[in-house]
Amino acid sequence: MDAETNKYSIIVPTYNERLNIALIVYLIFKHLRDVDFEIIVVDDGSPDGTQEIVKQLQKLYGEDRILLRPRAKKLGLGTAYIHGLKHASGNFVVIMDADLSHHPKYLPSFIKKQLETGASIVTGTRYVTGGGVHGWNLMRKLTSRGANVLAQTLLWPGVSDLTGSFRLYKKSVLEDVISSCVSKGYVFQMEMIVRASRKGYHIEEVPITFVDRVFGSSKLGGSEIVEYLKGLIYLMVTT
Repeated sequence: MDAETNKYSIIVPTYNERLNIALIVYLIFKHLRDVDFEIIVVDDGSPDGTQEIVKQLQKLYGEDRILLRPRAKKLGLGTAYIHGLKHASGNFVVIMDADLSHHPKYLPSFIKKQLETGASIVTGTRYVTGGGVHGWNLMRKLTSRGANVLAQTLLWPGVSDLTGSFRLYKKSVLEDVISSCVSKGYVFQMEMIVRASRKGYHIEEVPITFVDRVFGSSKLGGSEIVEYLKGLIYLMVTT
């Protein structure tokens, strides 16, 4: 199969992303001009009017290209992907953040890498040549890098960026991996890639530059770091 016969379902979980969602949608359309895709926005009851903006975008781009699949409240990232998957009509699924930290300009590279290698998963990485982080202070960089090095040492997943959440999956692979995951929040992405590695799926990486959000506030805090460490121990025991 090639890019012309594939369809890509792009799942974008949102919570209070009114200031970002229109730009992320515009950039996806700009960089995937010759690709069959749909954008599935899973909004967790944002009080800032995110859903109203998405409805305006549907009028502009079409309800067949932008699907709004809201939920009543915040229920966790993992369940947002499961919810989005139920509505995905593509044979490939992209997961990405709505806050512009994942630039859609990398999507063609993800698709190209998958077509060249036949990979089950292509994941964006900040930690190889050509990748990086922009907009983080030193402590945030050290925390992220330390979390990945610790996980590399203890879990040996064969992937350089475990906590990233910009990925392309074969739909069947995502359905298989996500069904075996139990973590929530910050740990979820790490469990996804570790379990995929343990199942023997072919994983490729594409270097990306992660840009800290421009609008809105970060959802990462001290509690997420504690949960990460708990999740790391859990994965050591169960995988």
